[in-house]
Amino acid sequence: MQKGKASLLFENPVYVAGMASVAGKKEGEGPLGRKIDVVEADPMFGAENWEKAESAMQKQAADLALEKGGIHRKDIRYLFAGDLLGQLIATSFGSMDLEFPMFGLYGACSTMGEGLQLGEALSLGAMCVDGGHGDQVLALASSHYATAEKQFRFPLSYGNQRPQSAAWTVTGCGAVVLSKHPGQEPEWETEENGKKTAGRRQVRIAGITTGKPVDLGIRDSMNMGAAMAPAAWDTIMQNFRDLEIGEGWYDRIITGDLGKIGQKVLLDLMKQEGHDLSGISMDCGLEIYDCQSQDTHSGGSGCGCSAVTLCAHILPMLFSGIWKRVLFVPTGALLSTVSYNEGQSIPGIAHGVILESCDLENKDENAAAELKN
Repeated sequence: MQKGKASLLFENPVYVAGMASVAGKKEGEGPLGRKIDVVEADPMFGAENWEKAESAMQKQAADLALEKGGIHRKDIRYLFAGDLLGQLIATSFGSMDLEFPMFGLYGACSTMGEGLQLGEALSLGAMCVDGGHGDQVLALASSHYATAEKQFRFPLSYGNQRPQSAAWTVTGCGAVVLSKHPGQEPEWETEENGKKTAGRRQVRIAGITTGKPVDLGIRDSMNMGAAMAPAAWDTIMQNFRDLEIGEGWYDRIITGDLGKIGQKVLLDLMKQEGHDLSGISMDCGLEIYDCQSQDTHSGGSGCGCSAVTLCAHILPMLFSGIWKRVLFVPTGALLSTVSYNEGQSIPGIAHGVILESCDLENKDENAAAELKN
């Protein structure tokens, strides 16, 4: 169902049938460490170079998501996946052995939103399932600290200094199986504010709001949060206008990797529009690391930042029923080494995904039904 200018509400349920997170040692030492499925101490993941390491990480996350969901490779119709590297080499090489029909995606750090839109991967995957073009699809996104530094900044051996506005690229991958059938996940137990909650609910994608490039002229590649915040603001406001709702409709509004600076910019922009998100705003880049003790400056970044946080923290909170509905907004900075060296500014983009915790016995407990009434 089309809503407004840029949003869709799905009339056919799109369920999360399996998920997995794989990350590096630094991520395992952060606040979400014990929730990540696999923490790999070897940054090379047993490979001979950084790019092959990221490919190995992707394949491991994909296989684990299928295993946890009790799903066979032959049952996956399409793969929606991406990374930060030129020509998506981590994805193309990492997915080769999986032998899935693949759509390679690039939305910078918003890529996870495109496929579940895992912003971008999750969106397109959900549209595919809702439209009847695939019963089960796999969405994943990854990043690796060493490959991203080599691609966009300097090789690690150069030892360049980083300003406080800079973020730390997450070494991690998140993979999600989307299905027209409810998943077979066991009873979940998770914790918030010291309170443990168990639940056996399902999680579905209720709708999406697709973002557009937004460029306010930021040129500092070491301050990505400021470049991406206007895009997050634009997508969130579009979601509110399209669905004729406000921030109170969500338990959390969760951005991808704005970090300390970008999140402050977003909250200020939203306040100017009359929306106070201070009580419900979260940023994956501030959740995955302890910025002070781990010296990650502004926070975490990269496709893997929102992907790992989604699979290790956000989805379990929905499965357990602690959160009933969230707006997941992975953010991305659309720069390349070519555009940056030619002096161009850095556009941002953000994709919104509505994730709901649902009780299968309550047929009207969904966004589409609620907004129709």
